[in-house]
Amino acid sequence: MNYFESIGSYAIMIREVFKKPTKWKIMKTLILKEIDELMFGSLGIIIFISFFIGGVVAIQTALNLTNPLLPGYLIGFATRQSIILEFAPTFCSIIMAGKVGSYITSSIGTMRVTEQIDALEVMGVNALNYLVFPKIIALLLYPFVIAIAMYVGIFGGWLAGVSGGHSTSADFIEGIQLDFIPFHVTYAFIKTLVFAFILATIPSYHGFYMKGGALEVGKASTTSFVWTSVAIIFLNLILTQLFLG
Repeated sequence: MNYFESIGSYAIMIREVFKKPTKWKIMKTLILKEIDELMFGSLGIIIFISFFIGGVVAIQTALNLTNPLLPGYLIGFATRQSIILEFAPTFCSIIMAGKVGSYITSSIGTMRVTEQIDALEVMGVNALNYLVFPKIIALLLYPFVIAIAMYVGIFGGWLAGVSGGHSTSADFIEGIQLDFIPFHVTYAFIKTLVFAFILATIPSYHGFYMKGGALEVGKASTTSFVWTSVAIIFLNLILTQLFLG
């Protein structure tokens, strides 16, 4: 299957996801299950990464501000901007492509290999709606995860900057508050919602349409991670140019 055929198949899959919906009583259970596995299950790694990334950004900023005439609040300012605009929405999404994306591809791919998807279709169930739609809805909560990542990242930067003697607490907090533009947070959440849709659908596509056995499930997971990451990076450029350019 070439590149253009893959895009066509992906578009058809998205259309089919919203056709012939599963009964709400069943769908509600599926959505809650996906929220628990995809969102709550990812909080730990997101908090861990955000905390240390925030610390690294603060330290690296401080080490590059060697001119004594530069104000100390620039460390807090640079940390806030880096975390909110890029590290929280984009870097965390690439991490999620490895964790959540691989899980989605492998779980759906395993169902394909074991013919569970065929069984759903024989019973008259829209397998795409049954499997993919709950993941899309669950990942609508992804902005809440990124909001936590922003807070933890800035806190990690403050802790690293103050405890390492690179900045005073007052200077760092002044930098966090300096020239704050609320739209930057809105922009980050818009990016996050787009990335959430990508995280739910591209891995599902690679899992649903895979062929072969157990070995191919692993290959499909790797391929989905690569293409999900590429899509996130490409859309990051487009959205940044669109909203901030």
